[in-house]
Amino acid sequence: MNQPSPILTADPATRSRESALAALVLPVAPLTPQCSVAEAGERFLDKANAALLSLPVVDVGGRLLGCITRHELMLRVYMAPYGRELHGRRPVTTLLDVQPLTLRIDSSIEAAGQLIGRHLRRPITEDFVVLDLHGRYAGMGVVLDVLRALESQVGQHAQELESAYRRLKASQHRLVQSEKLATLGQLVAGLAHEINTPLGYVQNNLTMTRDLLPGAAELANAAAALLDATTDGDAADWQQRGERLAAARAGFDPALFDDLGALLDDTVHGVNQIADLVGNLKDFSRVDAAHTDAVDLHGLIDAALRIAGHLLKKRNVQVQCRYGDVPLLRCAPAQINQVLLNLVGNAAQAIDHDQGQIVIRTQTLGGYALIAVQDNGRGIPADVLPRIFEPFFTTKPVGQGTGLGLSICQQIVQAHGGRIAATSNPPSGTRFVVALPLTPTPPQAAA
Repeated sequence: MNQPSPILTADPATRSRESALAALVLPVAPLTPQCSVAEAGERFLDKANAALLSLPVVDVGGRLLGCITRHELMLRVYMAPYGRELHGRRPVTTLLDVQPLTLRIDSSIEAAGQLIGRHLRRPITEDFVVLDLHGRYAGMGVVLDVLRALESQVGQHAQELESAYRRLKASQHRLVQSEKLATLGQLVAGLAHEINTPLGYVQNNLTMTRDLLPGAAELANAAAALLDATTDGDAADWQQRGERLAAARAGFDPALFDDLGALLDDTVHGVNQIADLVGNLKDFSRVDAAHTDAVDLHGLIDAALRIAGHLLKKRNVQVQCRYGDVPLLRCAPAQINQVLLNLVGNAAQAIDHDQGQIVIRTQTLGGYALIAVQDNGRGIPADVLPRIFEPFFTTKPVGQGTGLGLSICQQIVQAHGGRIAATSNPPSGTRFVVALPLTPTPPQAAA
């Protein structure tokens, strides 16, 4: 190594790990300045020094003078013509490398690896000298031992990173589910109202139907009794049963059967509405959110609008859907439904006047299905717009927003191989555009 190799000192953070390098130190007896080149060669042949590429030369005070390497001995002595005759009796200091690679014993393995990496050359021709805290010789270290220790640490760090990544994904999944629950919590009152409306007239219709049934039953029973009297009854019995039938007819209007049919039709319609709302809610809150299917994108939009229906009515927001020709899209329906519901909900909440309008457009372009959600709300300020997808960033008052909604939407869209962007022109409104690839892209576990 031709470049100067300064002694590497350790900061307090690395001193706590000094045992890592200290464990690699070999207690090699150093050469003295008076040692001959031939004697140094003999020392390299010693089994105790078989793994070493260099030997230190140290004075009586423990001060490092330099190192002599196997490589230098081979080139200048043992492989050179008359090398032994010329150099064998000379002091080892004549072949000395006065700037060997040195490390302090309190250096960390990472710092040692960095210094070795800066000064290492191919092939490796020397090891490093370890000095104590006072700069005196403490032993030798093998470069390959440091590299192996680094490799072991890298493997350990890789395992730790993998474990941390798994924990992060689990935390991300919990955050997504938490955001779902927060959104559901905001919509529960509205969904209850939406369900109560059809449930109310279903209950009313069933009550009216129940009130009609006794009169219809009495009329049917009186007619049956009169019919029986024609075959096995006498004249008095016939007269009595005839009067019963007349009384039953007077108390029941057969035209009510027409009303009964209409009531039952309304009841079936109301039950279907309830089933539709519950089904949309179930699709939105399903645990198996990564399940993929080929779905009608417009059906997902309609489902999101039904779930958000009460919020839209409460704010008197009119929704216009301008659907283009979009083929079936393979995606995770629950995840895309969550994105759509979040965008519609945010659009509604951004409108603080009585002429609110949301326009939803769809089309295909360049291999993508595009969904544009545009409102005429207050808009997003220019200094806020670049941050809207940051996790936990929100402009809503404390307790009214988690700051995760748009961040999770972005994660879901990107996991599908798509993109989401927003433009705004305060106070004229905001436009979000979601681009989802038409070519199936298996979504990662974003939710």
